[in-house]
Amino acid sequence: QLQASGGGLVQAGGSLRLSCAASARYAVGWFRQAPGKEREFVSAVDWGGGNIYYSDSVKGRSTISRDNARNTVYLQMNSLKSEDTAVYYCAARLGLGSRRSYEYNYWGQGTQVTVSS
Repeated sequence: QLQASGGGLVQAGGSLRLSCAASARYAVGWFRQAPGKEREFVSAVDWGGGNIYYSDSVKGRSTISRDNARNTVYLQMNSLKSEDTAVYYCAARLGLGSRRSYEYNYWGQGTQVTVSS
């Protein structure tokens, strides 16, 4: 069972750390969906943390990591922009991380991130 948390209201240029409670057995991906837009890939990490993936839109501003002892995956987002405003979802799948949402079997409820300019 996935649980995403850590969203909130932040000013542009600020930072947030999202958390996803997920078993260490699974690769975890973060996706986001803004109003009126399709869900898009943000970042993913393999179950062991060996491979990490970022979208071009967040690369250089975000860091994904995992603490398998705590069954938690983190997404640290820095230098937030208004276009980062969205509901963020974490998802899980066995095997490797993926940029494709349809390859994930399990989804958590979203957490709202709002960046004010």
